[in-house]
Amino acid sequence: MSTSRKKKPLLRRAARADTPEVRGLNLDPQTRCLHHHAQADVIAIKMKCCATYYACKDCHIALAGHAIEVWPRSEWNQEAILCGACGARLTISEYLQCESRCPVCSAPFNPGCRNHYHFYFEEELQ
Repeated sequence: MSTSRKKKPLLRRAARADTPEVRGLNLDPQTRCLHHHAQADVIAIKMKCCATYYACKDCHIALAGHAIEVWPRSEWNQEAILCGACGARLTISEYLQCESRCPVCSAPFNPGCRNHYHFYFEEELQ
């Protein structure tokens, strides 16, 4: 019998009935995953390509079977960010302007996530 264990995807069922399912590897109840599991790693992003919430781009790469499509600036009014602490849904614009804190419950978001925005959101023109 092999003692190696495969990493299984977990789908988080939210406490509120209207909170969407989040996909990712080794998810905890606040959407932290195998790749990002610090205290402030509590957001999930609805991917433009498949309209499905994932804990991070690496979870999407591992589970989705297709490439990530970035959200164009013209669609930043779409609710595409989920606070894993309270279940609030934020538009992309609200998230980008929230100064790394949920505007609903004040849970801190990881400020380092801004280093990954280009994977999810169209970059500003220079």
